[in-house]
Parts: sequence; C-alpha cells; structure tokens
Amino acid sequence: MAVFRSGLLVLTTPLASLAPRLAPILTSASRLVNHTLYVHLQPGMSLEGPAQPQSSPVQATFEVLDFITHFYTGAEAHRNLDVRILLTNIRTKSAFLPPQPISVQNLAHPPEVVLTDFQTLDGSQYNPVKQQLERYATSCYSCCPRLASVLLYPDYGARELPMEPMDVPLFSTIRPASPVARSPKQPVRGYQRGAVGGTFDRLHNAHKVLLSVACILAQEQLVVGVADKDLLKSKVLPELLQPYAERVEHLSEFLVDIKPSLTFDIIPLLDPYGPAGSDPSLEFLVVSEETYRGGMAVNRFRLENGLEELALYQIQLLQDLSHKENEEDKVSSSSFRQRMLGKLLRPPHRSELPPSLYVIGLTGISGSGKSSIAKRLKDLGAFVIDSDQLGHRAYAPGGPAYQPVVEAFGTDILHKDGIINRKVLGSRVFGNKKQLKILTDIVWPVIAKLAREEMDWAVTEGKHVCVIDAAMLLEAGWQNMVHEVWTVVIPETEAVRRIVERDGLSEAAAQSRLQSQMSGQQLVDQSHVVLSTLWEPHITQRQVEKAWALLQERIPKTHQALD
Repeated sequence: MAVFRSGLLVLTTPLASLAPRLAPILTSASRLVNHTLYVHLQPGMSLEGPAQPQSSPVQATFEVLDFITHFYTGAEAHRNLDVRILLTNIRTKSAFLPPQPISVQNLAHPPEVVLTDFQTLDGSQYNPVKQQLERYATSCYSCCPRLASVLLYPDYGARELPMEPMDVPLFSTIRPASPVARSPKQPVRGYQRGAVGGTFDRLHNAHKVLLSVACILAQEQLVVGVADKDLLKSKVLPELLQPYAERVEHLSEFLVDIKPSLTFDIIPLLDPYGPAGSDPSLEFLVVSEETYRGGMAVNRFRLENGLEELALYQIQLLQDLSHKENEEDKVSSSSFRQRMLGKLLRPPHRSELPPSLYVIGLTGISGSGKSSIAKRLKDLGAFVIDSDQLGHRAYAPGGPAYQPVVEAFGTDILHKDGIINRKVLGSRVFGNKKQLKILTDIVWPVIAKLAREEMDWAVTEGKHVCVIDAAMLLEAGWQNMVHEVWTVVIPETEAVRRIVERDGLSEAAAQSRLQSQMSGQQLVDQSHVVLSTLWEPHITQRQVEKAWALLQERIPKTHQALD
C-alpha cells in the first residue's frame, strides 16, 4: 500500500453518525499517510452526480467542537500522523466578517493523496466518484499536480461499519463558563477578538484542540501567548523545551493552515495574566481544565482594573492511555520530554578515537546524580573512567600535576606531610577567574592524558564502550575525546538540596558552587543524550537501560560512518 507524506481527508458523513467510525477511518488513513493528514469537514456532501460538488459553510455548533476534540483524541493512537482539521468553512452563529470569496487555500504541505469516507451505493471504488473527489479537493486546496484519490469505505469490509446512520451524541468536551445548559446542535457564538495561551512545546493534539476552538470562536484576530523565560522554570525537564522561536514557528504554521482568514498575534507570555489581563479589546479566553482557575484569576484582575470579564471556554483534558508510571495521565508535553530521555538527540561526533572503542562523555551539574548513572553503566558492561580519581592521582605527591601546581601557588597550599590541601587551593581559585585558569591550564591536560591511558587499558581488556565521568567535561574542552556527550539533568532546587545534604554546605554555598559551573541548559545544548535522576531509582534504571540498548543498536552504524 502506498504511503504519502501528506494527505487530505474529506469527511462527508453527518458528524453524529461519523463518531463511532473514527477509529477505523483514522487507522485506514494512517496506512496511507506518513506525516501530515489534513481533515476537511463537509457533512452531507454527495460525490455522485454530474455537477461538481461545491464547498459550503458548516454551522459551528457544540457538536462540531466536540467532534474536533474526539477526532484529535482518536489521533493519539496514530502519532505518525500530524493531524490538522481545517476550519475555513466552519462558521459561527454571528460572523462579523462578510463571507470570504471562494479561493484555493495554500497548505504548508500540499496533499499528495485525497481520501474520503463517502460510501458509494454499490460499495465499489467507483471511478467517477474518485474523479469528483479529486476535482473537489483541488478546487478547495493546493494539492500536488498528480493527486491520487482513495475511497476508505471499501477497505473496511462490510462488517466493520454500520450501514444505517447512528445518531449517537458525542460526549461533551467544551464548557462555556456560564452554567447555561447547552445542546449538541446549539450554535456557537462568534467573537471578533480573543486569546489563548500555553507553552506549546512539541505541538500535540491537546494543543490542537485548544487552538482549534479558539480559532472557531475568533472572527478577526486571535492573540496567542507563548510561555517564555520565568514561566518555564517550573516545567518538567525545561532543558529539553524547544526554543521559543521554534515553538512559535510550528505554532504559526499550524494556525495559518487551519484558518488563514484570521490575523494571529503570537507574543511571549512572561507573566500569568499576559495580554488577556490588560487588553480591553479581547472578548474571550480559551482555557483547559487545568488552567481554568488561571482564567478566573485573569477575570478578577480585569475587573480590578476596570475591564470587562472575558467569556471563558473550558476544554476537557485529553487522556493519554499510553502514559508511563512517572508521566502525566493527560496528553502532555512534559511526558513527551520525558520520553526523549535516553534517546539520541543529534548525530555523534566524528572522533579520531580508536575504532574498537566507543567513548561516552558523562557530565552534569553538581548533585545531578552523575556518579550513580556511571555505576549503572558500569554494571551494564561499560569501562568507566572517573575523572575525580584521575585528579587525585594528578595532585598526589609525585603525580604529574603536583610540582607545577606547587610552583604556581606556593608551598603554603601543602599539608605538613606534603600533600596538597585541596580546600586551601580551592579557596585561592574560587571566584578568581585568573587564578582558576592558571590551575585548569595545568590540571586539565594532565587529566586528559591520564584518561587516554585508561582508554588504552580499556581496549586491552576487550571493552567496547568507555564512559568518562567528568563534571567539567565541556568546560575542559574534552569533546574531541568522546563520540557522544551524555548529560544528567535535575532542577537546580533539587541539586542544591542534594549538595547541602551530601556535603554539609549551606544553601548559599551550594548555589554558589552551581553558579561557577555551566548550567544544565548549556550542557544539554551540547549533548547527544540526556538522562535524569529526578524520579525513583527504578525509573532511572529504566532510562539507563533504554539509553544503553539504543547505544548498542547504533554503535556498528556509527563506526561504519567513522571508517
């Protein structure tokens, strides 16, 4: 069966009858489309007869909003599909703008195949119907020159779909803030300007529901607040968040695709209120169950500042049926970020290391749990080089760094027995960049030489994977000594707590230590694999085992590329 990068699905069955058929429709579509699946709602349209079918407006009702939510919910089972329900022909009760002239809409990914749920009378792939489908699709949207068309119903088999319409009401997923009773057929009110906000990291189906409802309600302009800076600090694994510009790029492409007639004002959200709290021209705000209290707080803030309340529309959270033990039970960007742990984020270095040894540089901020990760990797078969132990060897009397350090900093850094007092030495260089550079210029090359000797020893022992456990791996510029950099991340607050508990330092001293190191974000930006010890030990173990298994899969391929 052919697989296309993008496709257009034209749904002609009335929504209430279509609801129980979504799963097989999506399953069939997923076999044909590998990436973007655009969905066009035109219930009641016929593809039979000599006249070419024309696009007609669809009344925006709560049934339509619920259907959109259910469709995106069903799409969670097919994450290879980037589903986008097109809203151009969906109209609210009070449209402020005159009807738009009929024109061909450009899409970010021109469809290569057009599909439909239209069922011919004889149940066959009736060619004139397919031709009508192609003509209809190309009259509405920009499509590839050689557009293929497919009727989905014959693929299902006679038993898989009921022949008679099923008037099954959709489960209600959209709630206006007012307690007024609503029916599925009740028209949805339109507004000129409204707002919606979120992090919008790795745009997923729950985001798409939120944005789609906001786009249907808005007739002229939609203000979209995208969380940034301080609002990101409390997020799970913030180091793995997409950069603001990247999130905005994906968001903008999606919004322009689904409703190009709207004007979109995408702005950074730097406080909990954003423009929703201060813009007098806004009329509504779309929130989720989780952020409904925030919406109420926005309205209180508006009233305190002499502004009218916004109409709140609350969206039910999408449940994630495949969530793991430590993940949220809703469709969530934080769960997606957790699933990135252990995976390769960027291609490995093309290193000049011995071809028989694959080297991992393991790093992380103080207190991140790096040593526990190194131990787990050792248990899985890696040869582990502890840079701290190499440092002790370098500083020891007779060691390669001993005499140069004493000459640079004087004999008053020595204990009575001649051993370097590292606490005294540390107090000399701490907070003094010039003195610190003098020390690192002496010690880092020495430790690097000792590490290379250890790597040679790993080869003689027949090891294939070597891990260099080094907190200052990137600061020391040892990237050329490894094929991949693996970073262990935890929130700074947790790192401070662990340092205080482990080393007996004050919180201020612990924070000062972290400030003298590269931040977790700086480390992740140069890393190939990211891990975290934030959760229970058995979850950390699963991460490490996953990372190790994926490493074993790519090592032969990587070495072929390096040869």
